[in-house]
Amino acid sequence: MDINAAAARKVAEESRETSWLRPSFAKGIYMGEVDFSLIEPLPQELNAERGREFLAKLEGVLDGFDPSRVEREARIPDEYIAALREIGAFGMKIPTEYGGVGLSLLDYGRALMRVGSVCPALGALLSAHQSIGVPEPVKSFGSEAQKREYLPRCAAGAISAFLLTENDVGSDPARLGTKAVLSEDGSYYEIDGAKLWTTNGVVAELLVVMAAVQPHEACGEQPAGKGGISAFIIEADTEGITVENRNAFMGLRGIENGVTRFSRVRVPAANRLGKEGAGLKIALSTLNTGRLSIPAMCAGAGKWATKIAREWSAARVQWGHPVGEHQAVAAKLAYIAASTYALQAVFEVSALLADAGMKDVRIEAALAKLYSSEVSCKIADELLQIRGGRGYETAASQAARGERAVPVEQLLRDLRINRIFEGSTEIMHLLIAREAVDAHLQAAGALAQADSTLEEKARAALDASGFYARWLPKLAVGAGTLPTTFSEHGPLAKHLRYVERTSRKLARQTFAGMARWQAGLEKQQVFLGHIVDIGAELFAMSAVIAKTSSLIDHAAPEADSAQQLAQAFCEQATARCEDHFEHLWEHSHEHLAQQLLDGEFTWLEAGVRDVSEGTGPWIAPWSDAPREDVRRPYGGSAQDS
Repeated sequence: MDINAAAARKVAEESRETSWLRPSFAKGIYMGEVDFSLIEPLPQELNAERGREFLAKLEGVLDGFDPSRVEREARIPDEYIAALREIGAFGMKIPTEYGGVGLSLLDYGRALMRVGSVCPALGALLSAHQSIGVPEPVKSFGSEAQKREYLPRCAAGAISAFLLTENDVGSDPARLGTKAVLSEDGSYYEIDGAKLWTTNGVVAELLVVMAAVQPHEACGEQPAGKGGISAFIIEADTEGITVENRNAFMGLRGIENGVTRFSRVRVPAANRLGKEGAGLKIALSTLNTGRLSIPAMCAGAGKWATKIAREWSAARVQWGHPVGEHQAVAAKLAYIAASTYALQAVFEVSALLADAGMKDVRIEAALAKLYSSEVSCKIADELLQIRGGRGYETAASQAARGERAVPVEQLLRDLRINRIFEGSTEIMHLLIAREAVDAHLQAAGALAQADSTLEEKARAALDASGFYARWLPKLAVGAGTLPTTFSEHGPLAKHLRYVERTSRKLARQTFAGMARWQAGLEKQQVFLGHIVDIGAELFAMSAVIAKTSSLIDHAAPEADSAQQLAQAFCEQATARCEDHFEHLWEHSHEHLAQQLLDGEFTWLEAGVRDVSEGTGPWIAPWSDAPREDVRRPYGGSAQDS
């Protein structure tokens, strides 16, 4: 399919939620307009007692699970699924009126944190089912009839999957190859195509599938339509669906992920979610809140890493002292502990804001996912370094030698996918940058459009001058320049002042980039990446301070030590921000990369043997003939359990 950049951009723009009807704390960071009152005091927890009761049940069930069995057998045992179905774990996010537990996002994340610390593959299964599978889009966009039909089934344990990615389509849905054609009488759609990396697809009973509806005339009760990417709820056992090849990965060995093929699959028109052409908007909206499951599990990983790092560094003695007392290891311990506290704060603050429903959290959720996936991988790598050879050795090998089995290398493998799941780090940078500079693009108008005429750009420049005349003076001076502001935060006040000052500096740099590149700003991905990462650090600092202030206000026993962690984290984050600013305008890589692509450095590759040569093409063409169906229900359907 020949889709140019302009067409792809048009599809993406039409699928965005363009209005800002509620305030956004994170958006203010990028505009130099930090408003701490949007996150302080933190909103109260919702349904706290319900959450505590469910988490107690969950912990009782998890106590009976053996995670080494999942790693060894590369599958989750049927009895584990049955036990989780029994307590309602497949309906944690589903409202009670539809048979679910009705947990808040905060307690749902806490549950995933516990599950993921025991078995990351099981956390992925539950998250894919509830965060992006059938429950979330049906709850948010489904008709009442669809909610009554599907939500109780999902709550009872009918596993679901979300199918968007294709063999040649990742983050560019404009090129979607799966097609849906409306029947002549308008009663059903016929779907053809194939989906890749369908998490839960091998065991799912229900699917949410994105397909490109072909334009059509009025058919039956269906009006004439331009078609477009649309979302469908499909029974996984529908004739014409084949699940091919249970995929295997470097981590998450128990994950049920495969290739799902559709060959003339008939789907009732009543199973379409929302309007034709609304599928990508539904997908993106679903991911907004769905992304918060990843920060929750990353925070859980950080907590486990902190525990192991503390215990090992106190027990392991070198040169007469515990290794944790040696400066090089102490620095790593400080990073692990402070960053884990930040991971917890970023997740909790984002979830509380989402639960309260008074703020627009699309940037917060995206930042939480981006930040947590990157930081947790660094934590795991530092833990592996602290453990040395034992960090690199598998838990099974340690046990065979008679030592405590500590799966650090597995942690690193399992966490690595989070930098790719639900939007890679690079795509998240672009997504957040697009939202962060939205006000600039609206103000710039035709200046930000490559195909604008000189006359259109002249008019746009006049319009933009009014916006910037009002906005730019605000960036010169703010609360962060006064030494007495935020004094109620005690020793953390200086860090809030830094956040405020740096937010304005960040906005000035963004404006400078807009002025320099105009329509070409979107291509400056390294510049935008630094801009986004600085904002992520400022958001994490703000979340840490908000959480710490809440602990102090409630006289929590850990308040004093939390304040120490907050101080350490803010100092570390400040250093990282300054490093990003230092490299903000560096672009020396582009010419070298193009030379590499042009083959000028092939001599550098000499002296090795490429064992992958001759094993197949980079991207295999889809075969029309379905291969063996490898799907397998977990211990029967949810209705049988």
